[in-house]
Amino acid sequence: MTLLRRRTVLTGTAGAAAATILLPGGVGFAAPSGPLAFPFTLGVASGDPFPDGVVLWTRLAPDPLAADGRGGMPGRSVEVEWEVADDERFRRVARRGRTTAVPDAAHSVHVELSGLRAGAEYFYRFRAEGHVSPVGRTRTAPPGNALGPALTMCFASCSNYPVGYFTAYGALAADEPDLVLHLGDYQYEGASGATAVRPTAGPETVTLAGYRQRHAQYKTDPDLQAAHAVAPWLVVWDDHELDNNWADEVPQDPQLQPREAFHARREASFRAYYENMPLRRSSVPRGIDMQLYRRIGWGGLATFHMLDTRQYRDDQACGDGGRVDCAPRLDPARTLTGAEQEAWLLDGFRRSRARWDVLGQQVFFAQRDNDPGAPQQFSMDAWDGYVGSRDRITRGWVDARVRNAVVLTGDVHTHWASDLKLDYADPTGRTVGTELVCTSVTSGGDGADSTPAGDAIVAANPHIRYRNGKRGYVRTRFTPGELTADFRVVEAVTTPDAPVRTAATFRVEDRNPGLNPA
Repeated sequence: MTLLRRRTVLTGTAGAAAATILLPGGVGFAAPSGPLAFPFTLGVASGDPFPDGVVLWTRLAPDPLAADGRGGMPGRSVEVEWEVADDERFRRVARRGRTTAVPDAAHSVHVELSGLRAGAEYFYRFRAEGHVSPVGRTRTAPPGNALGPALTMCFASCSNYPVGYFTAYGALAADEPDLVLHLGDYQYEGASGATAVRPTAGPETVTLAGYRQRHAQYKTDPDLQAAHAVAPWLVVWDDHELDNNWADEVPQDPQLQPREAFHARREASFRAYYENMPLRRSSVPRGIDMQLYRRIGWGGLATFHMLDTRQYRDDQACGDGGRVDCAPRLDPARTLTGAEQEAWLLDGFRRSRARWDVLGQQVFFAQRDNDPGAPQQFSMDAWDGYVGSRDRITRGWVDARVRNAVVLTGDVHTHWASDLKLDYADPTGRTVGTELVCTSVTSGGDGADSTPAGDAIVAANPHIRYRNGKRGYVRTRFTPGELTADFRVVEAVTTPDAPVRTAATFRVEDRNPGLNPA
């Protein structure tokens, strides 16, 4: 049972910064007067845990599907109280304070806490104009070089609301992990079609109002609310938070979106993303730019390097994400991360003393020949399209003598598990890391455990050790001695509350990269 389903919905000034962030380009509006209806319809969330603190988030929206994106809120600021306690009944309050939810930020609240105990569980809640929010559970990162206790971390991606039910999020919440990573495509920009399992409100999102409304509709889902309330999240985006297959300043179809129009859409998308995620003020967007790559330590056990492979990549000029064989993929100057982010990551490898170095990122990292019947058919919307980038980063963690390198991936709507190689031309060559790829929460529909085409890809790529095409998420457990990964699958997403099972489990031993069946 999840926090939201089994716990009563329930709110430090010293050592806390209750940040009300005013985003640029705000618009005023005349709004409903009178007392607020229940404003916490979008639930609560926390994120980016440090040893001494964490970000607490909520957004006031008594009418979350309002077409203007304002959530039914008045055109005035609203005082919000917050409260953090050692226990879920709030008998031992550790911190409490107040902040202001303002119209320009869609009445979102980001409270950056500090001064908390390291490696500790906390409970939090908000109050506004007589209403009390649901209760969230969060956790600070362990202190210094602490290697214990074990870390249970779940990761997910690609939750397309009209395609099916978010059963995977509910199962993830029931696992009560210590940490959740979301690797992109948290929401989808397109309008739902006539065959939608559950339709989205509004047309394709291109305006600030549209993105705000879409984020709000997703967060009305009880399974997603439960997953947010159960643990702190680390989030990064992929493409659908803005526009399918965008790359840097290039939309999917430049003919349909001139540069100025795409810039306006990008700015609106980034602003709504910040408003609706538990992010620190270091990620406040600046026009069309927003820094999401960052590093979060989990004591001495793990370091999470969260990457952005969309905002700085070279234009997908060859194939627009399709299966192609073209010379530009071999250009060593071609970059998926951009030079600055790559340098930051390589420096992080050199400085790391963690037992496990984990890359949280979006697109398939291992080499993958997608069409065994044709020569070298690779996706350009993957690290295969940026071979120089992949080689430099892989060589970077090898040269830095990173103890255990693990790449986490979303995007492809299928579970995969791969051994990472320095030289994919030699199947028996040295394994230098492990990639775990989570399937989608819903995207792609119900799916199937295996298909002839999928089996052929595994057979043609001997370093790929596992594939499953159902929907779900991955549950991991990190200890000093090993990483265990459970590939969790949902039997169907087109029916609510379908059964969830573990389809496969793999282990990775300390100092022994590569996958071992459990």
